[in-house]
Amino acid sequence: MIEPTNETIGRETPEQKRSIRTFAAASFLNDMGSDIIYPIWPQFVTTVLKANMTALGFLDGLGEALVSLSQAASGYFSDRIKKRKIFIWTGYLCGSISRLGYAVSSVWTHLLPFKVLDRIGKIRNAPRDALVADISTDRSRGRNFGLLRTMDNAGAFAGILISIAFLNILGYRLLFALAAIPSLVGAVLILLNIKEQRSEKKIYKGLVFKDIDRNLRLYIVLNAVYALGAFSYSFLMIYAARSGFQKGFVPVLYLIYTAAAGLFSLPFGKLSDKIGRKPVLFLAYLFWAGVSAGVLFGRGLSVIVLIFVLYGIHKAALEPVQRTLVTEICPPQFRASALGAFQMIIGLCALPASALAGFLWEQFGAAVPFTLSLGLTAVAAILLTFVRERRISS
Repeated sequence: MIEPTNETIGRETPEQKRSIRTFAAASFLNDMGSDIIYPIWPQFVTTVLKANMTALGFLDGLGEALVSLSQAASGYFSDRIKKRKIFIWTGYLCGSISRLGYAVSSVWTHLLPFKVLDRIGKIRNAPRDALVADISTDRSRGRNFGLLRTMDNAGAFAGILISIAFLNILGYRLLFALAAIPSLVGAVLILLNIKEQRSEKKIYKGLVFKDIDRNLRLYIVLNAVYALGAFSYSFLMIYAARSGFQKGFVPVLYLIYTAAAGLFSLPFGKLSDKIGRKPVLFLAYLFWAGVSAGVLFGRGLSVIVLIFVLYGIHKAALEPVQRTLVTEICPPQFRASALGAFQMIIGLCALPASALAGFLWEQFGAAVPFTLSLGLTAVAAILLTFVRERRISS
């Protein structure tokens, strides 16, 4: 095991707690805006804008690839200049503006520049996560990342309810414009409530390849392998729609997934503080295997509901702990860079993952991409056994 460093293991200060609450509120608001859109995004792209499944997979995969590049750049420069806040509020602002662009798009190719702007908004993530890791203790880090994911999913839950309630009243385009408001409020919250310590004016060295040891490299590789099979949620939404669910009920399935993710994110974060990060990641892989197996072998609408529940639990176990482990096995002074590099690799895998899944679906049916995903998940789980995680201090 990797020995603990001299990082704080005591209690958080009131100012640190206030910062965590501000980040949680901004996360709630941003995901509220995002998830007004997400449940209706596949239907908007394929039915309103007349795109096929390959185009949908390309848009979703392109978005994730751009996320990866933006997070890598922001993480690197955040460590270089020792600034976090400017990347965070600017990212929320980009997300807000992009949704206005979605509202005025008339063909699917018009979505591309706004998808780029939306995904560039993810420059906020690596600096924010690095700041959260910095102000957390060893015994609260998993909990705090779990809290952020809980608030993400609580905001998503609220956004989905708004989407379901107002879609027939406002239509797609006005609903997309409405979704711009919460992220704008989140940007203002960060500007007003987060205070950064002043640092020296000199430019610091960012993360370079030699700073990434074999343990972190292995962890990045296994997550890349897993990401190649973890394609966009849009495929589950389309699968449900083509399996008999009425068009108006499909967003409810997304709501079920979000509720499950929200309920379990904080408990899984706390659990990882107690038993370690790797056991919880193994559980995440197991839940995704259950999702894939449900698509391959399940029958009936009740099985599809269970698939979305398992998908939510899978995300709750995976996302907070995945990032927490990165912050703990990388050099502490390069946390934003390491998080950005990690997300870059994962995101770059998302484009071929979703594009390939769309192609395989169109050519051979839904079973093929999910079978491939099961195999890649098994490989990732085997590689995870060789990763050394740092012992959590008592």
